[in-house]
Amino acid sequence: MGRRHAAADVSYPRWIWIVAAGTVVLLILGGAFVLRMLIFPAGPEGNRDAGGAPPAGPPLTQDSPASVPGNPPCISLNILTSLENADMVRALAAGYTAKPRSVDGKCVTPAVSQEESGAAAGKVAGKFSGMAAGDKPSIWLPDSSAWLRIAAAADGGSPVRQEGTSVARSAIVVAMPETMTAALGWDKQAPSWSEVFKMAGEQDIWARLGHGDWGKFKFGKASPLVSTAGLMALTASYGAAGGSAGGVDGMDLHAAPLVDKVRAVELGTSHYMATPEHFLWHARQADDAGRVSEFLSAVIVDEKSVWDYNRGVVSEDGKTKHSGPPPKEPLKAIYPQDGVYIADNPAAVLEGDWVGSQLRSAAQDFLAFAVTQQGQDVVKASGYRSAQGAVDAGVASTGQYDQTLQPLPLPAAEALAAIKDSFPEVRKRARALFLLDVSDSMVQEPGVTKLQRAKDAVAKALEHFAGDDEIGLAAFSHEGDGPLQPGIVTPVAPLKSNKEDLISKLNGLQAVEATPLFEAVSRFASDQAKEYKDTFINSIVLLSDGKNDTRHPGDLGGLSEQLSHQNHSTPVLVFTLAYGPGADVATLREIARSSGAHYYDATDPSRLEEVLGELVTSF
Repeated sequence: MGRRHAAADVSYPRWIWIVAAGTVVLLILGGAFVLRMLIFPAGPEGNRDAGGAPPAGPPLTQDSPASVPGNPPCISLNILTSLENADMVRALAAGYTAKPRSVDGKCVTPAVSQEESGAAAGKVAGKFSGMAAGDKPSIWLPDSSAWLRIAAAADGGSPVRQEGTSVARSAIVVAMPETMTAALGWDKQAPSWSEVFKMAGEQDIWARLGHGDWGKFKFGKASPLVSTAGLMALTASYGAAGGSAGGVDGMDLHAAPLVDKVRAVELGTSHYMATPEHFLWHARQADDAGRVSEFLSAVIVDEKSVWDYNRGVVSEDGKTKHSGPPPKEPLKAIYPQDGVYIADNPAAVLEGDWVGSQLRSAAQDFLAFAVTQQGQDVVKASGYRSAQGAVDAGVASTGQYDQTLQPLPLPAAEALAAIKDSFPEVRKRARALFLLDVSDSMVQEPGVTKLQRAKDAVAKALEHFAGDDEIGLAAFSHEGDGPLQPGIVTPVAPLKSNKEDLISKLNGLQAVEATPLFEAVSRFASDQAKEYKDTFINSIVLLSDGKNDTRHPGDLGGLSEQLSHQNHSTPVLVFTLAYGPGADVATLREIARSSGAHYYDATDPSRLEEVLGELVTSF
């Protein structure tokens, strides 16, 4: 007892107690630091996510190049990727070849090609029929496992499995101009997917919020037949219609009540385009003119595309990138509160008989590099989250990425295929007038004339429409000072009732003389606006091989003003297609731009059917 009391009564100087306490704290913090370093080894600052937290999972391995490069001739490693991630994959290829590589004693030369994911999936499922074995890819790297699943489930023994190696991640988001996001309060509180689709259906919302100068709520979606963003947008429509964003696998996707609800959701779509890049190209053009609201209120895209747009990079065709200054008004990436789908950029080594053991080894060597620290640094520098979820802080700031993600489960192959295949049934219907140039230049060539090629292409394009799409045909030319002729050939009406008449009269068209381009577009766009229907995508498909060559009055400035004014309240989209090398490309671009539509290039006449097919599948 006395010994304990003596110890308790010992009195130490105050500074000793302070030092002792500090030592304990340092020991605790040091232990925590050591523990943290054991779990998350130190790495480049870019290896942290947007919130500053380290990525989950084990540390990345380091690249292990060969000590000396392999001997030529090099192994040609063909890699097929999507339009969206082609720049990243090319950067990975450059990073890979920057160091010595040796597979079976040979050097490796990656060659990257790009194609819309949906189109690529069809070619993969068909084992690249008709392509020489040496040209077929050994690696397929679409931007989502959705396409691996769809291709793997196709009949005929697909050369791809349902899962691949994820090399990058990008969330599918709703992108909106910042002022519009703030007007809805979505900059403070993210909406659910159901709320997004409900807002899209209220096309007069801007007027009700005191922004009548913004026109209608213009909501764009890419085609789910070819685009990941489009497929995930339609999947989100099914989730919203079925009452569960993440429960699509448990739904009867063929049930009539659900399909009807999805069809109602799709009515909020202003129009579809082949890829998100098409929308962002036009948004940037509208931004340059100071009125981004004239073209876009919201569009569903991948977040990496928002980063591209906000730093001044856009693409008219999804393939060729154009860099400029940042836009006047950046886009805000909105992450619906019930979760987002993730484009996981999976790489799959194909299993076709054209992929021998040497090619397979080269493919595996490339993919091993892609998931190393060095490969993932390339991924993050390209605007993506790493496979582990880390993102470069500068990228996150420019793209306005959310710090955390709430991923939605990707549906199974059967559900994805059913959703994709349902698009022709559930999409918003088109009210389209095909407007065909029948000037004499359309027949001034030997053999099959441009006019005959155009007739064949239009007839083929009609196969992409449903019976309750409303389709019509008009043509334009004139003789001397005479009136525009022949004008309306077949009035716009449900295709199920007028298809036979339309094709018959299409085949009977004859070339006349002049090209009253401005008069024709002005007249028929005005007529379409007068008969505007909210529940349809109102449009004109203009196909011309020349320029405004006529004695009739008219000017491009006045036409552009008319189309822009119509686009504000009764948008009639004038999709223009330049046919043949003599087409006035600049004028046709301006007509499409001012109406809020897209220009398509078929100046190579042999591509007319392909290009027109791409155009009409955007409805």
